[in-house]
Amino acid sequence: MVDLKNVSQEILISREQLQDKVNELGKKITEDYKGEEVLLVGILRGSVPFMADLMRAIDLDITIDFMSVSSYGSSTKSSGVVRILKDLETPIEGKNVIIVEDIIDSGLTLDYIKGYLQGRHPKSLRICAILDKPSRRKVQIRADYVGFEVEDKFIVGYGLDFDQHYRNLPYISWLKEQ
Repeated sequence: MVDLKNVSQEILISREQLQDKVNELGKKITEDYKGEEVLLVGILRGSVPFMADLMRAIDLDITIDFMSVSSYGSSTKSSGVVRILKDLETPIEGKNVIIVEDIIDSGLTLDYIKGYLQGRHPKSLRICAILDKPSRRKVQIRADYVGFEVEDKFIVGYGLDFDQHYRNLPYISWLKEQ
């Protein structure tokens, strides 16, 4: 059981709001890539619930793969140093690739991943994030598909964690300061 004593009781984005937005994003991706195959690249671990819901909302031939990167450790602030812990197993040259991310915060991690993957010559490379926190941006990067813009709080739930906890909340809330 998840200990919720450090999580705000305020639900920022409900389960229903999340599902409606995921369905909307899936419909838009389906329209944008009509008749084409798409490779979804989930950024582990936070993107897993979102990506699972998103791939069911896309009515196309899709394949999936995952990357694991780290820039946080057990802190609530990004270290700014990006390390690839697990790389793709699928070649992406000539493929339509959508990076699936839980949240765009400083943008440092996503900017690094995007540049790294562009070097592999995909046909197209886009970004889909369920949450965007533009107030914390340190680099210029934008997602092609965005669910919700959130304020500058440490967000948890729906895959987002603090030190590997709270990922299983079916809604989005925020972590109270200690």
